[in-house]
Amino acid sequence: MSEFSKELQITAEFCQEHHLNAFAKHIPLAWVEEAVKQTGRASVRKRRFPAEQAVWLVLGIGLLRDRSIQTVCDRLELAFPDAKGELPPLATSRIIKGKEKLGFEPMRYLFKLTTAQWDKQSEFAQCCGLKLMSVDGTYFKTHDTESNRTFGYAQKSASFPSVLAVTLMSTKTHLVADAAFGPVTESEISYAQQLVGSAPENSLTLFDRGFMSAELFSSWQGGGENTHWLTPIKSKFRYNILASYSDYEHLIEMPVSPQAQAQYPHLGKTWKARLVLIPSPKGEIKGFITSCLCPETYALKELVDVYWQRWEIERGYGELKQYQLVNKPLLRSLKSDGIYQELWGILTSCNIIRLEMAEMAKQHQVEPLRISFVNALYLIQDEFIWSDTGAPGAIPKALKTLRDNGKRLILPEKRKRQPYPRAVLKKAAKYPSRSRDKNATRS
Repeated sequence: MSEFSKELQITAEFCQEHHLNAFAKHIPLAWVEEAVKQTGRASVRKRRFPAEQAVWLVLGIGLLRDRSIQTVCDRLELAFPDAKGELPPLATSRIIKGKEKLGFEPMRYLFKLTTAQWDKQSEFAQCCGLKLMSVDGTYFKTHDTESNRTFGYAQKSASFPSVLAVTLMSTKTHLVADAAFGPVTESEISYAQQLVGSAPENSLTLFDRGFMSAELFSSWQGGGENTHWLTPIKSKFRYNILASYSDYEHLIEMPVSPQAQAQYPHLGKTWKARLVLIPSPKGEIKGFITSCLCPETYALKELVDVYWQRWEIERGYGELKQYQLVNKPLLRSLKSDGIYQELWGILTSCNIIRLEMAEMAKQHQVEPLRISFVNALYLIQDEFIWSDTGAPGAIPKALKTLRDNGKRLILPEKRKRQPYPRAVLKKAAKYPSRSRDKNATRS
């Protein structure tokens, strides 16, 4: 009897301090209610599947990509009882109708609300006292429907329409701080402009070389207090040296294109940056420019070391697509509004996984990215199984097993990336080819 009482006490303490469901743990119900009210999607009369429940459904779909919409709804027990107090299963058509009625605005509002709160409790990698962030773009394919064709095609030979997404991501935790996406007919720079003001104060954001724009970087630097940027230079990079700090470090002046001058007269004819040149193993000299102008405040060695972290965002995209989206090439939605709703749900669910990884890393005193993303994803998915169907008395045992096995999720330390020149991989042939060796004999 004492053993049983002890187990009940552990269960009560756990349920009081924690939530079994990762969604409810990180997203209070008040945030969901605020999202549907502020966007005018709150249900006026009592329904079995109100807008608030549709929000949880979209988040669940973003996490459980290999389950049907009906299964996700049933697993999360989202349908309310009917007038008789019974819980008959909802028809799939009714679930889809409730999801479509919700729209994408509440999901975008919820994403912005959650990231604003989560950024306050997140840890950041540091460089010269600045928080490290990264910006890059990626594509998501959609079904080839009349509505989705408005997104356009990434290539002329593409079979499916695509959505172009540009995100602002923490290099330490891969938590997505903000995102902008839409048709591929718009440029990455135009979507990055929508992220201006989203970088935290006292931060350094790493951009890919495709974002080279005087207007973007000028706006980024002026979008917050001490918000700096850094980007690799292109091969044919034009500049004039104003001052030299060393053989490979200069204060430079760059011309503003006539098109940019006409569109943004406030830019003037030139703009300034700090140029750092990096010799490559083959003797080529490449490098980066940055708004961190003062060598005394922003040390050269720290900036060079952090330069190689610009690939962290690509690693974050890879984990999201390969594991969370289960390598499925197409998003689910058949309509453009549904695509926006789905992506906001996917990004919010991805952030929940990152938060769980950060908490586990803190418990085991390792870096967040040393926690396996795919195993953290599986643990959160499993929560829905044993928290809904498991007996209360089994919860402490399951939790103890989870904590005891937590070290198994820790990955070995990542090797330091070597500054080798980038090269295009040879494409594998789709079909076998006959040997061209003249001396070869036919069998």
